[in-house]
Amino acid sequence: MSRGGHRMPLVRALQIKDLSGPATALELVDLSEPDATHPLTGGPGVVVDVHVAGVSFPEVLQTRGEYQLKPELPFVPGSEVGGVVRSAPDGADVSPGVRVAAFTALGAFLTFPLSDELDFAQGASLILNYHTAYFSLKLRGRLAEGETVLVHGAAGGVGTASIQVAKGLGARTIAVVSSDEKEKVARDAGADEVVRSDGSWKDEAKELSGGGVDVVLDPVGGDRFTDSLRSLREGGRVVVVGFTGGSIPEVKVNRLLLNNAEVVGAGWGAYVMPKPDLNREIGAAVNRLVDEGHVRPIVGERFPLERASEALAVIDERRATGKVVLDVRPD
Repeated sequence: MSRGGHRMPLVRALQIKDLSGPATALELVDLSEPDATHPLTGGPGVVVDVHVAGVSFPEVLQTRGEYQLKPELPFVPGSEVGGVVRSAPDGADVSPGVRVAAFTALGAFLTFPLSDELDFAQGASLILNYHTAYFSLKLRGRLAEGETVLVHGAAGGVGTASIQVAKGLGARTIAVVSSDEKEKVARDAGADEVVRSDGSWKDEAKELSGGGVDVVLDPVGGDRFTDSLRSLREGGRVVVVGFTGGSIPEVKVNRLLLNNAEVVGAGWGAYVMPKPDLNREIGAAVNRLVDEGHVRPIVGERFPLERASEALAVIDERRATGKVVLDVRPD
């Protein structure tokens, strides 16, 4: 390929070529390097040399055409990366040579300096999960110091992030997991207590919290939602983050009335994207938690680009512990 008579450098990239699902939809291709034009504003943007890319549930949905954003095929998926700034416009919050965590989502949207305490894989695990966790717990769930949080899917990316953010905000945490392996991940993330999803977790959570938890953080949905409501103390809140369990639960509102409880939606992406000041606020808060030692993203399985379909399968089959990543530029 050429532009103005000059041959353009190529980069390796993954594309979703069809909507056949995570096992077959991906294709590794050579594409022209992106220019520095911001995909939304049309003005100058930040270019990042990617070292590690995070893999998330939205990419699984995109391979089936089930995600709310449906770009024209083929397209390059992905939500977040860790890397080094190659170029940046004047006045940007980052400059060339700076290590960064970036949220890409079909184009470079958000870029934050990466603390020296974190490596590139942790940087690729930071924005989607930890910004979601802070937004969900503090801004939507109104979590206060001394309260108790029950975290579903506690060994996954959002789950481990929520445990660490909640602990950093001064809360007590109860993790819900499904296996010994996932219990270890949740405890490594800092969970104070762990209960099993195939047991009487609701009753255990109520006993451990002295009558009911203050906040339930739920990225799973499914058939456990009613018991989440039952696990609340008076005035408690269930914060809905997603539906990785597959089914979308329905709420019997009499349960809200009887216990003065709330169900709160926490759609981080759609809410924060048009609000740059809020993004800076959340980024600064998460970076403070990093500096204070509370936030240390837990990286799970790592794959090369050529095995990206396997990475998606780990998430699709709910086998992920911590953040699944792709090593784009191995150190």
